[in-house]
Amino acid sequence: MLDLGTRIRRNLIRHPFRTVAIDDQRSWRGGVMLLLIQHIARKIRQTTDAERIGVMLPTSGLFPAAVVAGWSAGRTVVPINYLMSRDDLDHVARDAGLDTIITVDPMLQFVGGLPEGTKALRLEDVKLGGMPPLTRGHRWNADDLAVVLYTSGTSGRPKGVMLTAGNLSANVEQVRNWATFTRRDVLFGVLPQFHSFGLTVLTLMPLSVGCGVVYSAKFVPKRVLDAIRKHRPTAMLGIPGMYNALRMQKSIAPEDFESLRYIVSGGEPLSDDVYEGFKERTGREITEGYGLTETAPVTNWCMPEDNRRGTVGMALPEITQRIIGDNGEVLPTGRDGEVRIKGPNVMKGYLNLPDETAAVFDEDGFFRTGDMGRIDEDGFLSITGRIKEMLIIGGENVFPREIEEVLNKHESVKDSAVIGMPDPSRGEVALAFVELNDDAEFDAGALRTHCRSGMAQFKVPRDIRLVSELPRNPTGKIVRRMLSPDTPSEG
Repeated sequence: MLDLGTRIRRNLIRHPFRTVAIDDQRSWRGGVMLLLIQHIARKIRQTTDAERIGVMLPTSGLFPAAVVAGWSAGRTVVPINYLMSRDDLDHVARDAGLDTIITVDPMLQFVGGLPEGTKALRLEDVKLGGMPPLTRGHRWNADDLAVVLYTSGTSGRPKGVMLTAGNLSANVEQVRNWATFTRRDVLFGVLPQFHSFGLTVLTLMPLSVGCGVVYSAKFVPKRVLDAIRKHRPTAMLGIPGMYNALRMQKSIAPEDFESLRYIVSGGEPLSDDVYEGFKERTGREITEGYGLTETAPVTNWCMPEDNRRGTVGMALPEITQRIIGDNGEVLPTGRDGEVRIKGPNVMKGYLNLPDETAAVFDEDGFFRTGDMGRIDEDGFLSITGRIKEMLIIGGENVFPREIEEVLNKHESVKDSAVIGMPDPSRGEVALAFVELNDDAEFDAGALRTHCRSGMAQFKVPRDIRLVSELPRNPTGKIVRRMLSPDTPSEG
């Protein structure tokens, strides 16, 4: 099977006048995107010899052009989450060994400059001016490292998930075959393309299959609704908070969604309020899917014709799932345990972290998801909880420790603990509890201001509460599970 980059380039060559993408700025015909890919690839070769190239771009047609250009030049691509803190951006650049990042001036202004030790390959400097020679481009073997996607690590530092060319090709085929996508489909999405869901399903899959795709760089409910009405997509992919905001629009009507074959939610649990509220306003049901960055990402998807509320559907082709009990035994249907996954889409490992890589695979080669779930008699998976203490805020993974480390740097804080609190728009938000140093005064507003200076806005605790003493086990370790949103503040 041809690697994704080659397949995408061939599609663009065969259909040069077909509109392959529409974004906030323009529509992209196949020939124009191919031209841009060729010029960016040539610029990469002229600019850097590093084996990895960073991509920091808004959700748009520019992003797939940059990724495919990186592959054409034989480079592993590192999509960069521009919502990260400055410290995390610098860490990603160092960890991935980046010296060059493909970007545009507005993005540099948004993040306040380049990560430490890198230079920009500005797309404003890439002059199209005629078609360069159509070079064959680098051919990728299935085991070659194609992408490194950074996700939150247990220590609070982002860790690089290594996805091979084979991982990405496998998941593109799994999604295409499961949902029977064809050239007649048009996908709509505002999920960031640095996120695994946005990269595989909204970027690589459409260009590989020949679907059209409509991008919006920012989720603005009215703008999104207008775009759906104008472009009549056949599939929409989002997170629960997006559907919640859409159903609140006064002008929303059932006919707005008549063109959609699929209305899919992922990234976090879909609450009954959002599900029922959206159905009441539109007459359409949202179906849920499941996956992780480490699985490239989609592993399960509930189809509309067999939508079982409370499940994320059956496993996609070539994926094997097990439910494992506390003692390592494989549990029967209907029993809760850890969800473990095996398949050609499962990652190669974590970059520069061999111990963490070894720990996350069991003796049979199954990936330990850290999520609790059960599988029913028909093979439908339900996610029932999390073993890990990770929060999922607006579809992004956040570990309590990374917030606690920022809080603990404040001069008034002796120690802190962070848990999740349900939120109708974001699924979950951070709730912090603090112990203060002797004679310190409690000021929740000042602590939140302190947090804003040290982390991305979506990670800042929605509420900070004072406790005289955080719950600890006999060895002194804080026990977060003994705290809850019902725990009152003492100050």
